[in-house]
Amino acid sequence: MPQTNLRRLCYPQVMTEQPDTIYALSSGRPPVAVAVVRVSGPCACNALEALVGRVPEPRRAMFARVRDRLGGEVIDEGLVLWFPGPKSETGEDMVEFQMHGSRAVLSALFAALARLPGFRPADPGEFTRRAFENGRIDLTKVEGLADLIFADTEAQRRQAVRQLQGLLGQRADNWRQRLVEALALVEAQIDFPDEADVARDLVGPALSAARTLRDEITAVLADERRGERLREGLVVALAGPPNAGKSSVLNRLARRSVAIVSPFAGTTRDVIEIHLDLDGCPVTVLDTAGLRPSDDPVEQEGMRRARERASAADLVLWVVEATSEPGQVTTVGKEEFPRTEKWIIRNKTDLIDAEKNYESSSKTPGGLSFSISAKTGEGFEKLLSALLAWARDNFGSAEPALVTRARQRQALEETLAALARALAEPPNGREDIVAEELRLAARSLGRLTGRVDVEDVLDVIFRDFCIGK
Repeated sequence: MPQTNLRRLCYPQVMTEQPDTIYALSSGRPPVAVAVVRVSGPCACNALEALVGRVPEPRRAMFARVRDRLGGEVIDEGLVLWFPGPKSETGEDMVEFQMHGSRAVLSALFAALARLPGFRPADPGEFTRRAFENGRIDLTKVEGLADLIFADTEAQRRQAVRQLQGLLGQRADNWRQRLVEALALVEAQIDFPDEADVARDLVGPALSAARTLRDEITAVLADERRGERLREGLVVALAGPPNAGKSSVLNRLARRSVAIVSPFAGTTRDVIEIHLDLDGCPVTVLDTAGLRPSDDPVEQEGMRRARERASAADLVLWVVEATSEPGQVTTVGKEEFPRTEKWIIRNKTDLIDAEKNYESSSKTPGGLSFSISAKTGEGFEKLLSALLAWARDNFGSAEPALVTRARQRQALEETLAALARALAEPPNGREDIVAEELRLAARSLGRLTGRVDVEDVLDVIFRDFCIGK
């Protein structure tokens, strides 16, 4: 595109009618070898003309000296790229600067960009939000991108990539298209009941299509929430009496010192968290305050938090000293957290006489039981193997989960409810009610992908994005 046309498109007369042009660092925090700064908006080409002096061919990298137009001083040398909209990541005109990633270079480049009319720093997630608003991606892909940014394990990464590639969005669009076709049949029956070229019964085929859709969506929702569990991870709480070695077990699981270990009871007052990657399965382990009678208000608050967090965990590891009486351990294990799965961890086996035999793992009425030494590591491999098997069982089969967020599940449940109401109409029931329910079902699927009425959820989704995405 000639530079005269670029100037006509990009200079200030459009500023009152079009959105701001935004810029941000899109690569790692400096200092880095190479930093990528992205610019997006109606005046993106101004950045090239003002700082480089010319515009490269679309989607072709060009080596250039980047100058501050205030004085003409060279900021750095690097690559620049030009992506005219709408065929860009955001659907708008975009520019990329690939520069040396020092703080000084980036500071000078940002200062030069800030002096251009209509330019401002991007808000968190604003590049992705513009891509969504310009129809480049749907809402399920936006959520997949967010999950990919925050993925801690290989399994979470794979699930996020599948969402980013449209695993759920494409299926939802297909369902919505079929619903619209079914709705069109019912509307034709209502609008043209006496036309000779219109079939007598169009509602029947429409309801048949709705019944098939209901069965498909029901099957997707019958996944035991595997996608949400994988995205959020499982929670394991270490609980038990004081001085049983819970913090030592936590440090052994983390393979580093994250909790203070002391021979004095009551050292742990607040909940400490670590995140584990068990062969791709994300697990958060909580170290909680020891549970015992106490008049100390600080320790009481610690125990209250311990009970609260452990009660909400997926698994409680009840840690006791290996010398504790078996009957007493089982009784306490049943009394604390009765609705949560519990394993008994008999710690400090290194303090038991060498002649005394014990099983490193066994089954008790309250669940699995393990004898370990957090100090020496004895028996720990069996505990880790059991935790890995437990995590795999909880995450279910290797088949990809379509639903990964509560918002997505709610939209599909609303779709099912509308389909159920449509199918509940008697054979000779009111066609307008059937049409309205099918319309509501299609609307719920549209909310799932962001095609209709999702403004109320956008701020919630984008607020956790990083700057530059």
